[in-house]
Amino acid sequence: MGEAPIIFEKDLLQKISNETKSVSIAYEAVVAAANKQYLVGGTDESGCSIGVQILDQTTRKWTTPVILGDKPEVCKDQSVIVLNEERMLVIRRDAALEDSLWFLEFNTKFVRDQRQALDAEVVAWSKGVIGEDLKPVVISGPSGVGKGTLISKLMEDFPTKFGFSVSHTTRAPRQKEQNGVHYHFSERSAMEKDIKDGKFLEFALVHDNLYGTSVEAVEVVADAGKRCILDIDVQGARQVRASPLGATFIFIRPPSFAELENRLRARGTETEEQVQKRLRNAKAEIEQGLSSGIFDHILENDDLEECYRNLKKLLGLDVIPDVCRTSQATKPHLSMNHLEENEDGRVVVVDHKNNKFALDVSCIRGGAPGRTRGLKLHPLSNGGDQTDQFII
Repeated sequence: MGEAPIIFEKDLLQKISNETKSVSIAYEAVVAAANKQYLVGGTDESGCSIGVQILDQTTRKWTTPVILGDKPEVCKDQSVIVLNEERMLVIRRDAALEDSLWFLEFNTKFVRDQRQALDAEVVAWSKGVIGEDLKPVVISGPSGVGKGTLISKLMEDFPTKFGFSVSHTTRAPRQKEQNGVHYHFSERSAMEKDIKDGKFLEFALVHDNLYGTSVEAVEVVADAGKRCILDIDVQGARQVRASPLGATFIFIRPPSFAELENRLRARGTETEEQVQKRLRNAKAEIEQGLSSGIFDHILENDDLEECYRNLKKLLGLDVIPDVCRTSQATKPHLSMNHLEENEDGRVVVVDHKNNKFALDVSCIRGGAPGRTRGLKLHPLSNGGDQTDQFII
């Protein structure tokens, strides 16, 4: 990383006044990246959010890209800095801290995929979130392996730490099912469009109905300060692994296939045909789960209590976590009269009182169409870093 060139409005107007496009005075900053110049500021076509336009330095042509993701509202002033070859940081100077940090992605995997799908220039916004990085947990395993019991024990023992995302489906609600509680019941055309737009982490067609997990459903759990658990099959886990979610993937395996068959038959709730179908599916899932490379950890559920202890250990629940101390000082208004970037993944910023802060962007994860998480912000003194962190 290095200091990115930032050209503010008066310099921008002087620099490109003779180019093929006149620049509105509403635009505030332009940054150079990947042989293009990105004008960030003013308003978009809706007049409600920050606009973006792109100048191709080779062809000298301007384009208005397709803008995806949650968009920041128009602001009176902002600072922009390119972090790497994929995204830039945009700081809204007139906003509260929890709404001041945004990322404009111009070459992430999500943007590249959408650019190819839409055959158009694409950028995407993602809101930055300061605080503890609560990585979601994907738990998979064949039917009858006991993953549902393990998840239920986690939810019962740690109700404030974990939460489930609410899945979407195009099927009609059954008796007593509530929208937003049991499922998000969606129109097929709307869900298909959201899938096409990359808003779903995973989806599948089951009995002519779509089922899936949206990015927003997982983000809502994280926004509540909980770690999201996704109970999905191997096919769904493969899709989530290819997304920018950054989850921890755990596969639960039986001690043997014979033992799994015994457990399925012991239920006594299914016909022989149904048992055979589950066994065929289970065999395929076990083979994929053990050999696909999707999963970070594989746990054997021979003894339920031992497997549960191992699961808690993997999730860091067998130790007392470090508690981040929240500063009692007033959270800064990041007016950004000064913006620097150094090589250890931190952006040095200042507030309107000229106090310096270090914004650590070295461990960010996620991104459009969801949030960008893992940001850390702490004040800097003349002698170096201070330990208090501002946690949203």
